[in-house]
Amino acid sequence: MLFGRSAEIAAIDDLLGRARGGAGGALVLRGDAGVGKTALLDLAATRAGSMRVLRATGAEPESDLAFATLHQLLRPVTIPAGGLLDALPEPQREAVRGALGLAGAASGDRFLLAAGVLSLLAEASVPDGLVCVVDDFQWVDRASADALLFAARRLSTERIAMLLSVRGTLPVKGLPSLTLGGLPPDAATALLNADITSATTRSGASASAGVGVEAGVVRELAALTGGNPLALREIVRLLSPAQLAGREPLPDPLPGGAQLFGEQVAALSPQARQVALLAAVEGDLDLVLRAAARMGLSTDSGRVEPRDAAHAPGGSSADAGRAESRDRAPVLTGSSTDAGRAALHELEAAGLVLVPGAGVRFRHPLIRSAVHEAAAPADRRAAHAVLGGLCEGDRRAWHLAAAALGQDEEVAAALAATAVRARERGGYGDAATALARAAELTPDPVSRAARLKDAAVAAWLGGRPGQAESLLAEARERAGSDPVTAAEIDQLRGRFELNSGSAAEAVRILSAGESLSMLADAMEAASYVGDTEAMIRFGGRAAAHPEGFLRDVLVGIGLMLSGDGADGGGHGLLVRALERVGELTEAAEFLWATAAASQLGEADLSAELAGRAGRVARVSGMAGQLPVVLEFVATGERISGRLAESQAISEEGLELAREAGYGNTVAAHLANLAVLAALRGEEETCGRLAREALAIAVPHRVGLRVGVAAYALAMLELGLGRFAAAHDRFTAMAQAGPGAGHPAVVWRSAPDRIEAAVGAGDTRAARAALEAYGRRSAHARTDESRALLARCHALVEDDAGGFEEALRLHANPFEAARTGLLLGERLRRAYRPGEARPRLRAAMETFEAAGARPWARRAQGELRAAGESAEPAPGPLLDTLTPQELRIAGLVADGLSSKEIAARLFLSPRTVEYHLYKIYPKLGITTRTELARLVVLRKAGTARQDML
Repeated sequence: MLFGRSAEIAAIDDLLGRARGGAGGALVLRGDAGVGKTALLDLAATRAGSMRVLRATGAEPESDLAFATLHQLLRPVTIPAGGLLDALPEPQREAVRGALGLAGAASGDRFLLAAGVLSLLAEASVPDGLVCVVDDFQWVDRASADALLFAARRLSTERIAMLLSVRGTLPVKGLPSLTLGGLPPDAATALLNADITSATTRSGASASAGVGVEAGVVRELAALTGGNPLALREIVRLLSPAQLAGREPLPDPLPGGAQLFGEQVAALSPQARQVALLAAVEGDLDLVLRAAARMGLSTDSGRVEPRDAAHAPGGSSADAGRAESRDRAPVLTGSSTDAGRAALHELEAAGLVLVPGAGVRFRHPLIRSAVHEAAAPADRRAAHAVLGGLCEGDRRAWHLAAAALGQDEEVAAALAATAVRARERGGYGDAATALARAAELTPDPVSRAARLKDAAVAAWLGGRPGQAESLLAEARERAGSDPVTAAEIDQLRGRFELNSGSAAEAVRILSAGESLSMLADAMEAASYVGDTEAMIRFGGRAAAHPEGFLRDVLVGIGLMLSGDGADGGGHGLLVRALERVGELTEAAEFLWATAAASQLGEADLSAELAGRAGRVARVSGMAGQLPVVLEFVATGERISGRLAESQAISEEGLELAREAGYGNTVAAHLANLAVLAALRGEEETCGRLAREALAIAVPHRVGLRVGVAAYALAMLELGLGRFAAAHDRFTAMAQAGPGAGHPAVVWRSAPDRIEAAVGAGDTRAARAALEAYGRRSAHARTDESRALLARCHALVEDDAGGFEEALRLHANPFEAARTGLLLGERLRRAYRPGEARPRLRAAMETFEAAGARPWARRAQGELRAAGESAEPAPGPLLDTLTPQELRIAGLVADGLSSKEIAARLFLSPRTVEYHLYKIYPKLGITTRTELARLVVLRKAGTARQDML
């Protein structure tokens, strides 16, 4: 029974109840050691009822072993007898199998792995739900922690409850937490008296023989211990009956704190202390007993006689480990094996350890701490050395590292190999830890710098940019005069700055490089800032490299920006590069193709290529770069008029970017979401999202994202019909310099700026903007680009024929609706209402379908003025779906199975089925075939011939 925890129990019951109903979630229990977190987790497991329970406990000795906790948690559902892995989409299945060591190859993509863990938990929740309980989460290895937290934040549609216990201040982002305090005096009294009664009953004495704890003593103990249940229980056990009854004063200081278990450890025999120390650094029972035997544990002399080289004259602990690895057969003398078992029995009898199956576990983590602190550093190193000689693989490397005194290349190499294995399975955080320790042990300065650099990359890909930057700074200090390593470090510094720091600083760092890849990074950084002059310089320097796709794009962009686009060959280079799109295989290459199309003034082709980059990124295992790619995919969807799809992609990208720690990518998705909110007329939401984006992008000098956020605010004004305010905002955007705005945003928003200027009566500004837009779009080859240019000319010249020409060319339904609205307004004002009404009606319906309410109201008002009742007709059935549901419906129409959709969207197959379960009744259908037909009809209905 738990005392004084009614609020906590209620919170757990609520979580379990919601999970049973398909609205799962997670809860973090925080508190000091001994406050009762484990007891609450035990209670959650017992109250699960028919729900499946999966449990794991973080262990400090295993905190550097990638996926150790995940293996422990998932073993019941991955072992052959009860394995559920076959139900997962293939990419997720292979990622999980690789991470858990069940297959030779692994994807190395932590997002794909995390999605696989989520899918596996969803399968394990069938039929009655699932409770995941992870104790001592602060000691869970980073790879496991990342995967579990990814899943924990996505349980709202699953029948899963996840409970984590955390000691200390470890941040657990995005999950609700409950902090456990000490027990109040009445609960403390009930706890202690229940313990005494239970102990008296077990001893066979009568109940009257038990000594209760006097109320005043309980109050004093509760005050002195903070009401910590473990401290109360252990201290009371050490007090005399007279002290418990209040007849004698309590000892000062209390036998608590560091002494809580220290006295029990000190009272052990030397043999038991040695076995306890081995168990404190290695939880495997067989290894502990073999190590005890190897160290010469003997009951004959009552002393522990070490037999390893660490205790030989001139020997080191690491030497001992290597010696043991050459000779693995334990040298057992006399009763050494029996002595180890006897020592273990002594520890059990003292209530310090438990031996569940093949492991040794301390009754409480503080006991392990007391054992560890009581041992001399040399004894700890000796224990690690012997264990290192008995282990293989990652365990061996970590034990030898803990045993090492000074630098040791052989041990460092073993740790580096451990990092490679962790990285290949997606355990980037643990790889970073291993490489950082390997660097400490590396004698050669250049090799040390290289390992620090690799550690920084692993930390970055593991979503820990702060650690990555610290490691890289140290690597730079250690690199010395080695030019190759120094250049690699500088390129990484620039990439890190570009993703999460100052884009202007990234330009400065990357501008020192001469390799094509570094010039490409420099060009990218300058494009983020909006520094045209720097982009021209980098393009010119790229011309010294051999011809090829990337070189052509860089040189072509530089020439186009310099004004030598047509005559200087920039246009031809970009066209030639785009002709090689069929040869491209990597998402980064498609993004450069996107940039090439953009420079040619073909925004629609640019958007299409961004979408291809996203599809490649999802299936190629980009090791965490997907959030960055999704910046461009979401923008492309918006530019193409697919607003719901853009919303869903940006929401996904924002979540992934926050998990990865990519601050500038967070700003990108916030800015795009602000534009979408503007188009919907959501003034408060648009303002909030734009402010959040600007709070990141302005100090980081990311002019591209500053420009998009400013564009959102301008579009909000334009959509609401506040033309003068919109014109002012567009004008400010056009005048902003590098870091505060962006030429590409100015170019892409030119049609909007021209419309605002005409609406505000500033025809001079409209003509100037049109002239600049015409120059930039002169080489555009796609129909949509020509349509926008025709609309702009029609606006400035007030030419109805220009609007008609634009409508014939439009491929983007949203832009077609805007052109139709502008034409309808002019036809009505020219007293041609019969011609205006079909244009206005079609525009209103398109805006309604897109959720662009201000634009729909504007069309509705014009339609009424043209003499037609303007109540909007019910929208198509698919318009009732959420952005995520619409994406799933589209993928169903493309013929993808639930597993394939799950793999594409980082969901579990059951989450996909959940969404389909909601989609069908919304649409009044029951099959995938009917859903696919509706999607196809919707696409056919938005063809430009039928739009207006």
